[in-house]
Amino acid sequence: MRPVGILGGMGPEATILLMQKVLAAVPAQDDRDHVPLIVHQNPQVPSRIEALIDGTGADPAPTLVRMARELAAAGAQALAMPCNTAHAYADRIGAATALPFLDMRTLAAQSVAAQGARRVGMLASPATRKVRAFDAAFAALGIEPVYARAEGEILALIRAVKAGQGGPALAPRLRAVAQGLRDQGCDHLLVACTELSLLTDALSGMPWSDSLDDLTRAVVAFAKG
Repeated sequence: MRPVGILGGMGPEATILLMQKVLAAVPAQDDRDHVPLIVHQNPQVPSRIEALIDGTGADPAPTLVRMARELAAAGAQALAMPCNTAHAYADRIGAATALPFLDMRTLAAQSVAAQGARRVGMLASPATRKVRAFDAAFAALGIEPVYARAEGEILALIRAVKAGQGGPALAPRLRAVAQGLRDQGCDHLLVACTELSLLTDALSGMPWSDSLDDLTRAVVAFAKG
């Protein structure tokens, strides 16, 4: 199988969750049946929140470019990054090496379109809206992204997960945000922040999907390709 390089650490727990999902996605009989991953777990990537929302932080792109090149040098044959917000720098990451970049935005857009969604509630960092991260991929498929009015609450949830707070205390808050999006007329919810991927039990009974699951499937497919 072909090894996939993971630009990780944004946040560390979300990167581990991707690894767990990739592990679970393979019906393995032995170690050698699993997907080879080369993981660059770098929690020192400058804050995307500070750079894109606050406008006060250092540019994360040079660090991400360096990570991509290090993964290529280590033998990766494709790159993946389990952080939706950091896809604001996807063009610079993609230009850093000759490797294919498995883009969560395109993968998620294709997934929600295949499910018949047309008005998608975005459970995502406010930075995702600010940089219009999903707009082009969604527009190409006739999908409208709808962002929560409670952006401050979403950002607070993301910060809480990064600080290690547990899901049971946070889940009702995420469900309230999700219900608000449903009340805004959304026919589907997209978890488009990998911190929130750790809280998806809160969405039981609602129509939802997770861009991290879309990335998981792409990683496995590429490795087996």
